[in-house]
Amino acid sequence: MSQNKIYANKIAAFLNKEPRDFTRADIVKYIKAHGIKMVNFRYAAGDGRLKTLNFIINDEKYLDRILTSGERVDGSSLFKGIDAGSSDLYVMPRYRTAFVNPFSVTPAIDILCSFYTPDGKPFAGAPAETLRRAEAEFRKVSGFEFHAMGELEYYVISPKNMLYPTVTQKGYHESYPFSKWEGLRTEAMAAIAEAGGRIKYGHSEVGFIRTEDSEMSQQEIEFLPVPASEAADQLAVAKWMLSGIGNKYGVVISFAPKISIGHAGSGLHVHTCLMKNGKNAMLEKGALSAPARKLIAGFLELAAPMTAFGNTVPTSYFRLVPHQEAPINVCWAYRNRSALIRIPLGWTNAGGMVKDANPGSPAPQVESRQTVEVRSADGSANLHFLMAGLCVAARRGFERSDALAYADKYFVDKNIYHKEHAVITEKLPKLPPSCWASAEALENSRAMFEARGVFTPQVIDSTIKRLKAYDDRNLSERLFGKEEEIKKLVEEYLYC
Repeated sequence: MSQNKIYANKIAAFLNKEPRDFTRADIVKYIKAHGIKMVNFRYAAGDGRLKTLNFIINDEKYLDRILTSGERVDGSSLFKGIDAGSSDLYVMPRYRTAFVNPFSVTPAIDILCSFYTPDGKPFAGAPAETLRRAEAEFRKVSGFEFHAMGELEYYVISPKNMLYPTVTQKGYHESYPFSKWEGLRTEAMAAIAEAGGRIKYGHSEVGFIRTEDSEMSQQEIEFLPVPASEAADQLAVAKWMLSGIGNKYGVVISFAPKISIGHAGSGLHVHTCLMKNGKNAMLEKGALSAPARKLIAGFLELAAPMTAFGNTVPTSYFRLVPHQEAPINVCWAYRNRSALIRIPLGWTNAGGMVKDANPGSPAPQVESRQTVEVRSADGSANLHFLMAGLCVAARRGFERSDALAYADKYFVDKNIYHKEHAVITEKLPKLPPSCWASAEALENSRAMFEARGVFTPQVIDSTIKRLKAYDDRNLSERLFGKEEEIKKLVEEYLYC
């Protein structure tokens, strides 16, 4: 048990215990001590969205039953391809994910759940189970743990307020009152942290759009690297919480990739790193390590089919267009936001900064926090499938004998946002321009995702079918200049 440790999670603080060590008895203890009247099960279904099952606590025996054996649900309504004639699944709570619900009028505990088949086996088609397999297979092949964190961008859409205006496309790191929704963001950050979210920071983003009757302010909440399964869970809870707090304030929270042509879209950049024995393994003698470059090689190889999990609505491809900060060229670079894969600053040679900024303070030993950032995904992503796909791509990098040479082939040292570097970009592979093309890329690479039993054929089939159902081939060309049709499409996918 930890002593004198700070916990954001209220249950952890009460128990003075890490959430990963929660037991059924711990949950019952907190419920009894705090007058909790309700337990909510939450789980990511086939569409990636959190679903909910509410339980009123009748008595302690009933509470023990639902925590011990879970509950049955209709799998055919949660996953495509399950026959309604034999569709029962179990949902079983994972105690380590328990948190106090910040919205419920009735005092409630929420717990994330896993799906199981009638014979008690993990349900292979569930997004969280797919990710768990992907992590395990990556670990077997590479010997490393795969950690990830997301940069969750979103817009707050509210009635127009002419006080303290923000300049269009100049909202980056703006402060209240010029960033009017800082309070909503910080309230959400506190709630997400209490639910177990490992938050790095929050800030206002570049985008600010004003129309005749509304304004749209872009925000971001960024997380800290954690095991990929935890990263996906945290993002799913964060999106749900932000939407709930937006509803409380009477504003729309939109994670849509594009809400206005010509203005900043919202991405879901994912930073990844390799860990071994609790240490970041991305650097060696101050340079990217060979394992880190293998990681990059895998991301490059599977960048196109990865959009099937990370860019899942037609408006995703209004964001992925030439000469914008969002990437379309498959390449990597240091600190260059025009590349698909970016190597950000990692606190190498940073030990003297605190001494310079604070004369008299000793220069501490600063551990490397180097990551590799994948910049293509957006808020429409199926979070668990996206993280699972990244694990698969990372594993491919370790399986390739030529991984280091392959990575070197697609390194760029120019800002390819600028048109004068077209001679470079013409030689680079491109991301798909539509959901249809994304589905075809996945079809062509499905064997890599299905290898080692990570993605089931049913998941791949349903993903391809859903993406092709949009029939958005040449959509940008078809809608060019048709502002009303574009607006209607944006509104259709505003909530992703």
